[in-house]
Amino acid sequence: MRSGTKSGKSRDAILRRVALDVEQIRKDAVAIEDELADILRRTSPEHRLGARNLAHYLAVRRHDIRDLQRELCQIGLSSLGRMEAHVMASLDAVFDILCFLQKIAVPKQSKRIPPIKFEQGNAFLADHANAIMGPPPAECKVRIMVTMPSEAATEPSFIYKLLAQGMNIMRINCAHDTPDDWVQMVAHLRQAEKALGRSCKVCFDLAGPKVRTWLVEPAEGVIKWRPQRNRLGQFGAPALVRFVKEVPGAMLESGVVPIRGDLLAKAKVGDFVELLDARARAHTLRIIGVSTDDCLCQADHTAYVTEGVELSLRRKRKIVGTGTVGSLPLSPQTILLKPDDILDVVKGEILGRNAVRDDKGNVVEPAIVGCPLSEVFSSVRRGERIFFDDGKIAGTIQSVTKDRIKVKITGVAGGVAKLGDEKGINLPDTDLKLQALSPKDLSDLAFMAKHGDMVAMSFVQKPKDIEDLIAALKHLDASHLGIVLKIETQRGFSCLPSLLLTAMQHSAVAVMIARGDLGVEVGFERLSEVQEEILWLCEAAHIPVIWATQVLESLAKGGMPSRAEVTDAAMSTRAECVMLNKGPYILQTLKFLRDVLNRMESHQEKKTAMLRRLSISKAI
Repeated sequence: MRSGTKSGKSRDAILRRVALDVEQIRKDAVAIEDELADILRRTSPEHRLGARNLAHYLAVRRHDIRDLQRELCQIGLSSLGRMEAHVMASLDAVFDILCFLQKIAVPKQSKRIPPIKFEQGNAFLADHANAIMGPPPAECKVRIMVTMPSEAATEPSFIYKLLAQGMNIMRINCAHDTPDDWVQMVAHLRQAEKALGRSCKVCFDLAGPKVRTWLVEPAEGVIKWRPQRNRLGQFGAPALVRFVKEVPGAMLESGVVPIRGDLLAKAKVGDFVELLDARARAHTLRIIGVSTDDCLCQADHTAYVTEGVELSLRRKRKIVGTGTVGSLPLSPQTILLKPDDILDVVKGEILGRNAVRDDKGNVVEPAIVGCPLSEVFSSVRRGERIFFDDGKIAGTIQSVTKDRIKVKITGVAGGVAKLGDEKGINLPDTDLKLQALSPKDLSDLAFMAKHGDMVAMSFVQKPKDIEDLIAALKHLDASHLGIVLKIETQRGFSCLPSLLLTAMQHSAVAVMIARGDLGVEVGFERLSEVQEEILWLCEAAHIPVIWATQVLESLAKGGMPSRAEVTDAAMSTRAECVMLNKGPYILQTLKFLRDVLNRMESHQEKKTAMLRRLSISKAI
């Protein structure tokens, strides 16, 4: 608002100037209620005070009050740095003390009853969190949400262990698995609740209009075997290869090769199988075991075999049988990309492929990848940025036609990247004209109405998206479901105040900071700043927050957390709920996170450091 104070000015002059600044901010906060009167009137009774408080907070944040904050601290007053939950009460308290210090009466026109008292703000937020997420655990205010893997549908004990370990909310991502699987997951949870005497909410994630790559053309099936070697590359033990009779459609284990012909019927222990592999290298394998329709061999050298490779069965010096390698499952492929490469994104369910090159290695045709979402091709513009696979591959759009987007790759993680099936595409500069609710989402909503407690809306971008969801819930007589707004796009973040005020027309609301896509969209260098702003706005609106994406991911997937992840987990106490994604070590991760949250409970409350007694303070 102003430059900082200069030395030599009297304390009285500082008090007068600071009081004028605070009074002007208060007036702006009151005036914004008239500006947003129609919107505030439409909010539900449960959120009306929170909506007014959010409006007051927005009015304050239209100013740069950093110099004012410094001067308030110098005087010994609140710097207004913790006003989010009770804006007018904070402004009134500071203004009244400034008047007292100047020995003047509070102007009559400035006196008003604050809509949110100091003790009410946090209480309202806690009530709203309880309404949608259920009560917090006894030892900590922060709940834990856990994403269900596919095996949760068939393993009741897995969900039992999660609930026993402290899961408060089960998350089912409707982009994966089927309604039959979801029913089983919920049924297993209800059984565990009865057995443990605990309750747990169920949150369903709508798949939403996620922009993804289509399938990449698979490669010819190949089976490889390789003998064991020590760290010096010296031979250690032969590879074991099992030849079996080909059965169409049968699943093949590692090291198993299906074959046709009479070789298996004639094979005996001590015979040899001879072949030329896919690299035209000769190999001889010794048979060490025979049973009905299969034989086990030892191989001393690495080989690659494909369908159609011919086999000979040799006994001493005589060929006594033959065979042919049968059908092999296709191998998944990826598209190799590096900076300055060209990638064509093609409309439709088009199989992706690598660039086509001539004998000298020159690109004859660029790599292509399919994208089924047709709205992308009518929305993007030349010069806009595009990212693939959670930001691992960055590019710039060079040209656009009705069914093709030419992208120049500008950066990849590690110098060379592999783009595969079903990888996310982010377009942070593009105003995508997408329907928020797909036909699949509407069908899934009907299922959620019977089995869930809350629904998370993916890729929320504008108020109408939320209005459509609220209308769909009313149509299904499912207004009892809470709504979770997943903030994961630049546009969604940019209009967050409007999104919050629209969502507050519904009785139970929460916000998820989906930091994966959001980090790609806003830029990872801005993610911490954006994360903070979302927390502030939601606290001002008394809306609970879910801290999501990659929380302790290294621990969940690999069994050991990174130091940065532990710090991130500690910071998550700023939210009302923390989301864990799936992984083979999820039970250990859940226990680890609960321990971190319990420890941090006494140290941090939102933005405020809580100064409990420190045992190390007596160390001197």
